[in-house]
Amino acid sequence: MNDTGSMPSVAAAKLVVEGVSKRFLTRGGAIEALGPVSFTVQDGEMVCLVGPSGCGKSTLLNLVAGLEIPEQGQVMSDGRTVTGPGPERMVLFQDHGLFPWLNVWGNVLFGLRLKPGLSERERIEIAEQVLRLVGLERFRKANIHELSGGMKQRVALARALAPNPKVLLMDEPFASLDALTREHLYEDLQNIFAQHRKTVVFVTHNVREAACLGDRVLAFSPRPGRIIGEFTIDCPRPRVFNDIQLARVSGEITRALQCHPEPSPEGVS
Repeated sequence: MNDTGSMPSVAAAKLVVEGVSKRFLTRGGAIEALGPVSFTVQDGEMVCLVGPSGCGKSTLLNLVAGLEIPEQGQVMSDGRTVTGPGPERMVLFQDHGLFPWLNVWGNVLFGLRLKPGLSERERIEIAEQVLRLVGLERFRKANIHELSGGMKQRVALARALAPNPKVLLMDEPFASLDALTREHLYEDLQNIFAQHRKTVVFVTHNVREAACLGDRVLAFSPRPGRIIGEFTIDCPRPRVFNDIQLARVSGEITRALQCHPEPSPEGVS
C-alpha cells in the first residue's frame, strides 16, 4: 500500500476519503495537519485510525463528520460529497458532551426529538431499546452527575445510536477512563456492533485498543498525517484486550509507527 492508502471497492463503499488534506493558519504560519489521505470504509465495517498525538486523526474525523472542510480532495458518504454535518453521521467525542440539566432519559430523547417523522410513542420505544442495549435501563431517571465515567460514555453511545445513524464516528471515547472500565466497554461495543453492524470510524492513539476493536487499522505518520500502514485484523470476535494474538498484531502496528518518528521543528511550514 502506498502512503495515501488503498482504495478497494470504491463504488460499494459507505465512506470514501479521496486525496484529502488540511492545513491550519496560525500566527507562526501555515501548519500542514493532514494528508493527502485516501481510504474507503465498507458498509458495516469498523476502521480504527491510530497514530501519535497531533497527527491529524481527529482532524480527519471532523472532515468525515462535515465539521471541517478539506483543503484538497473530498469525502463522500453513500456516493454524495460531504459538505457539512448530517444526521446519517453521528460523532461520539472523548468528552461525552451530555447535557447536565437533563437526566439519562432526557439526554437520550434529545436527539430523537430533532428527528422528523417519529411519533412520541416511537421516540419512547427507541429510547427504551437503546438504554437496554447499553445496559442502563435501570438508570433512566439518574442525573448525569450521579454516573460514573463509564456510565456517562454508555449514555453518550445510546444517544448517538438512538437516531439510527448510518455511520458512527468515535474520537477517543474511552481515553479518559480507567483500564478496567475500558475493557468492559470494549466488550460492550463489540457486542452492540455484532448485533447492529454500524459503519464505524474509531480514532485512538492506543495501538492495542485499535487492534481489539477494528476490522482494519490504518496507521498514521506524525504531522502531517499520512497513512503509513494498513492492517486487517483477522482475530475472531469477541476479542479480549490481552489476547496473545492481538499482542502480535499490535507489535506489527507499533513497529510501523516507530519507523516514522516525529519530524524536527524545522520541518513545520
